[in-house]
Amino acid sequence: MYLNNYETIYILKPDVTDNVNLSLINFYKTLLKEKGAKNIVVQHRGRRHLSYNILHYYDGIYVQMNYQSNGNLVKFLEKSMRFNENIIRCLTIKQNISYSINVY
Repeated sequence: MYLNNYETIYILKPDVTDNVNLSLINFYKTLLKEKGAKNIVVQHRGRRHLSYNILHYYDGIYVQMNYQSNGNLVKFLEKSMRFNENIIRCLTIKQNISYSINVY
């Protein structure tokens, strides 16, 4: 089965503790592995000011996950994130990564 490259960024409430943040990262990383995702890379982007307020929050903690998977797993992951009370927003994009070799 062909796997696509995806990037999921989710924003946590600013009052989330480091322990909760780490447990969420581990939970989603494990979920991706169990469902067949490959090359999972998680980057903690830190607290940032939001462009506009979301649910009365002006700051959020950003976490970025890059992985290879199929579309069904992305739907499952986003549904799981929507039901998590600590996550105020999430977005997944499909990345078209193409490598070209220039031969002269």
